Amino acid sequence: MSIKKHIPNTITCCNLISGCIATFWAFQGRCDLALLFIVIGAVFDFFDGMSARLLGVSSPIGKELDSLADCITFGFAPSAIVYEYLRPDTELLPFVVFIMAAFSALRLAKFNLDERQALGFIGLPTPANALFWGSLIVGAGDWMKSAPFISSNLSLVILAGSFISCYLLVAEIPMFALKFKHWGWKGNEIKYIFLLTCIPLLAFLGISGLAAIIAWYIILSIITNRNTINNN
Repeated sequence: MSIKKHIPNTITCCNLISGCIATFWAFQGRCDLALLFIVIGAVFDFFDGMSARLLGVSSPIGKELDSLADCITFGFAPSAIVYEYLRPDTELLPFVVFIMAAFSALRLAKFNLDERQALGFIGLPTPANALFWGSLIVGAGDWMKSAPFISSNLSLVILAGSFISCYLLVAEIPMFALKFKHWGWKGNEIKYIFLLTCIPLLAFLGISGLAAIIAWYIILSIITNRNTINNN
């Protein structure tokens, strides 16, 4: 039996394990470590698909396993981070944020069946949503609790944001992917503009710059409003 056909699924399982560890640290109140393992999971998520294509061993099982792993790492784990962030302020309301895990699962199920998403996305990818919430809480969580215009309505603001995320996850909004058929400027303008603007955001905002980058990604995707995700 060839070992190489098990390599992508092994990497996918590493993604799933990273999501489990991220969830554990989230419930321990260590949102920084939870975010770290979400990032690690995202790295595994990137390489499992790449390894499957390079080795020529893509399979239906691998596709389903990938979605299951993503549901934990990019659905449940970020919901746990937001829950733990809100939990000291109120008892029952934070449970509502787990709706993001449900919508992440719905988004992943749709992705598996949607043949239009070969070169781009329709709706916000779950890793982007997870990185947004993880970096927002870790990088700007203390600021939000002290800002007078946010702190007094913190739970409502976060919950409103989570509902917006739920909508974006399943919305029929074309969003570009960082996939290049060639490295030239023509046809890749949006991708290069996006990558170049990420540098100052990270430099000036630090960890919370990731949240700003995801927000910018959503805005740029909506502004460009491409009619189809299959053109360059």
